[in-house]
Amino acid sequence: MEGIALQTSSSRPVFCPESDRVSLLGFKAKIWRDTTGILSSWVGADCCGGDWEGIQCNPRTGRVIGLALQGPQDRDDSLYMKGTLSPSLSALQFLEVLVISGMKYIGGPIPESFTKLTNLNQLVLEGNALEGPIPPALGQLPLLKILSLNGNRFEGRIPPTLGNLHGLNQMNLGNNFLTGQVPSTFKIFRGLQNFDLSNNLLSGPLPDFLGSFQNLTFLDLSNNQLSGQMPNSICSLPNLLDLSLSNNKLTGRIPNQIGGLKALSTLSLSGNNLTGQIPVSISRLQKLWYLNLSRNALTDPLPVTLASGLPSLLLFDLSYNNFHLGAVPDWICKRRLTDVGLAGCRLKGALPSFLKPDALTSIDLSDNEFAGGEISKFFTNMTSLQKINLSNNQLRLDVSKIKAPDGLTSIDLHSNQLFGSLSGLLKNGTNSYLETLDISNNQITGEVPQFSEGTGLKTLILSSNKISGQIPNSISNLAGLEKLDISRNLIKGAIPENIGQLQKLQWLDVSINGLTGKIPNSLLGIKGIKHVNFRANRLCGEIPQGRPYNIFPTAAYAHNLCLCGKPLLPCK
Repeated sequence: MEGIALQTSSSRPVFCPESDRVSLLGFKAKIWRDTTGILSSWVGADCCGGDWEGIQCNPRTGRVIGLALQGPQDRDDSLYMKGTLSPSLSALQFLEVLVISGMKYIGGPIPESFTKLTNLNQLVLEGNALEGPIPPALGQLPLLKILSLNGNRFEGRIPPTLGNLHGLNQMNLGNNFLTGQVPSTFKIFRGLQNFDLSNNLLSGPLPDFLGSFQNLTFLDLSNNQLSGQMPNSICSLPNLLDLSLSNNKLTGRIPNQIGGLKALSTLSLSGNNLTGQIPVSISRLQKLWYLNLSRNALTDPLPVTLASGLPSLLLFDLSYNNFHLGAVPDWICKRRLTDVGLAGCRLKGALPSFLKPDALTSIDLSDNEFAGGEISKFFTNMTSLQKINLSNNQLRLDVSKIKAPDGLTSIDLHSNQLFGSLSGLLKNGTNSYLETLDISNNQITGEVPQFSEGTGLKTLILSSNKISGQIPNSISNLAGLEKLDISRNLIKGAIPENIGQLQKLQWLDVSINGLTGKIPNSLLGIKGIKHVNFRANRLCGEIPQGRPYNIFPTAAYAHNLCLCGKPLLPCK
């Protein structure tokens, strides 16, 4: 939900009553840590004087009508409030707006006494740590228009009494641990515009009464355990802009009436068990720019009307269905698209040629049967490309001839038949943007290239190739590296002592190479390491004696020349 701006009134003929000030100070007393500094402004006798941050008062009566405390929008972990919600707020009988969002660590339940706030029209308690069941008595707030409890730890069933909130136009209960079905009492929400129950544990069927929410513009029930078929009634919502039912257990076909959603701009049905063909009527969605039907059991053929329909389409994903496309359809190659997802669509032959490549930002053609094509030609004029995934194909190409676009952040080419050296792919021009490179399980030769300062790599996976030479000392220039896997190669020499400078490293695998010398003690300086594997090298000497190295499984050090010390036998 967007932030709610409250302005403190500039004209204030009267002080706020002592009872309102005491109620607010009661809330402050239950917050035992406030790193935002907001509550430090709550001092003095007049809470309506303009100095109390987040307080709005009625300029005529001086009564508190708004309390809005909002955490930072940029997810700054250092700014938060820790404590509980005080029942004292329920004495603010004229309160119309109550917003306490993004404070992260305000826990405990919603006080039952909040039902006394009968003038409330906005109750927004997002992004905290509130827990327990949602109080059924919230259904007794007759003027409520906005209810958002998103991003807490609420559990149990959604109270059917919330159906009494006849004037509600926004309900967001997403990102909690709610169970059970969508209450049938919700069918009276005729004025609802925004309905979000995503990221919970809800089960049962999609309610047929959703089709009666004629004012609905946003519907998100994704990431639950909802089952059964999509009701046809859902396709008769004239104002619906965004529909997401992803990652549930929905079955059956996509309704033929889906084309009736004339205003729809985003549609996500991924991660279900939907079957049958994509309905022809989907081509009539003139305003649709995002379409995700991936990870279902949809079958051929694709509607021929897609070639001339969906004029606004920019992002689409048809990956991992039961399609046997053979080749990338012409209409896809000819469109100006930004994101193309066709993983696991049984595509064959040479890599496709996109006729309008400059708009593309993400391409996923992984898990297909592509066998050829000129890799350097494939990337021609892809000036906006950020992510490319061609993994799990049969590409037999010289990786040293890849001229990748400079703006790429992620390259995944694992499990092909690529050969040649890496030096071209890790050229200086790419280094500052590239964060992820996975070229494992190929036939790459040559040495691990040198790394310059300012290289932004976070994940580097070179395993299961024929890379030789040594680990370069310049590995220490990868200051942001979190995962390094060079296992199953022909790398020799010592592990550089300065590898301990990789302070963000969490995963290190150098197993099954020909490394010699000791495991550097400098690794003890990396505090966040969670996985290491030094197995099957020619390493010798004492294992670094400090956590977690001395408690990792013995298998992580097995089959070396003469390693000793915990977790292996003591050194002689």
